[in-house]
Amino acid sequence: MKKYVQLFSVAIVASVLSVGGYKFFLSTEEPIVSDFESPWQQDSITNLSTTLATYEEANAELNFTEAAEKTINAVVHVKNITSTRQARNPFEYFYGSGEAQKAIRGAGSGVILSPDGLIVTNNHVIKGASEVQVTLNNNKTYVADVLGSAPESDIALLKIDDKDLDYLPFGDSNDVKIGEWVLAVGNPFNLTSTVTAGIVSAKARDLGSSNTSFQSFIQTDAAVNPGNSGGALVNTRGELIGINTAITSQTGSFIGYSFAIPSNNAKKIIDDLLEFGNVRKAILGITGFELNSTLAEQVNVESSQGVYINSVEAGNGAYEAGLKKGDIITKIDGVKIKKFSDMTGYLSSKNPGDVVRVNYLRNNKENQTTVTLDVFKVYQIEDIGIEVAEVSKDRLKTFGANSGVIINKVLPNSFTKRDISGLLITKINEEEVHSIEDVKSIVENKSKSEPLLVTFLSPKGQEQTYVFR
Repeated sequence: MKKYVQLFSVAIVASVLSVGGYKFFLSTEEPIVSDFESPWQQDSITNLSTTLATYEEANAELNFTEAAEKTINAVVHVKNITSTRQARNPFEYFYGSGEAQKAIRGAGSGVILSPDGLIVTNNHVIKGASEVQVTLNNNKTYVADVLGSAPESDIALLKIDDKDLDYLPFGDSNDVKIGEWVLAVGNPFNLTSTVTAGIVSAKARDLGSSNTSFQSFIQTDAAVNPGNSGGALVNTRGELIGINTAITSQTGSFIGYSFAIPSNNAKKIIDDLLEFGNVRKAILGITGFELNSTLAEQVNVESSQGVYINSVEAGNGAYEAGLKKGDIITKIDGVKIKKFSDMTGYLSSKNPGDVVRVNYLRNNKENQTTVTLDVFKVYQIEDIGIEVAEVSKDRLKTFGANSGVIINKVLPNSFTKRDISGLLITKINEEEVHSIEDVKSIVENKSKSEPLLVTFLSPKGQEQTYVFR
């Protein structure tokens, strides 16, 4: 009997647990109503794509159609044409005559700057050309005149004979902000005008290359490929803010970032080429280096950003303005100077004689002064492929010399493959040189048959004379 009672009790408990579990796990309660309405509710999902499209359409920064329409007809295709003669018989081979033939040596892009056909491109696009052809976006082709070039800045200026052409206005590259949307427009792979979009990744970027003296690029992640060189970098308003000029890649194709010459710098170079036939470089009249935490500790200053003045050349603008060794330049005309390329990039857009406002730290206190920019005087000794510049008396003392000119850079046709910039030239043809005018006079007045004797002096005091015939 006891056994039946136990079984009955277990059955009762099991029934209670079953009913309770059903009520707990399977029964539903009335939903809690909230005043908050989620945009992802079922009635919103059907209109989701329309809502997002409307938002993007209302955001002018993300609408590239107007900028693209303004730009594509002002960007041209540039062909570098070389002329050769093909000998048809041994006589023509030995005497250099024969049938003239033309071949495409290279190609790139260019930007129309005026309605009468002024065009800017990269110097490397047209270098060595016997003829330059320009094709517009409507496939009309012209033979262009080369008005001038600045190889050290990789800029060349062309002109075609036409009028009422579409052209791009210059924007202010100083106003460009990191993260801003930009368009790169060019003719990669011999296509008609092609538009790619990206953002500004960095400003005043120094590539650390010896191929060009200009080192203050706008970096962007807009796709740029071979053929884009010389093309336009524009903002969303269709203003020209840069000339696309370089990519960094082991394959030669776009891998995520590219570089453009800022429009303010390109405009200054173009103005100089039109007015003077060459580029005049404006300088403060100082030597120095950009700070970091290690260098700041070495020179015993608190700031880890800015340009530290190591020397000031007597008589130059910086000297007259009261700048001294140990000062740290932090701003020029309100533009922040965090590194050396910030300073050189901004000054490259200015002319000799311009007055700039310089903020600097002295003894960790901020000061301000105005500096009249000087012209950077250089002269190229083409026979041996070097460029020389004048040097301050303080710099001469470091060599233990009383006179000389310093090698500013090595040219592509240099007698040496080594970078000998920074060496001093004290004599040419056994005459002491004190200025680039002395160098120019000696080089240009010697006879063609006369050799060139050049005496070099290293910072360690090692002197050597070479004879160039």
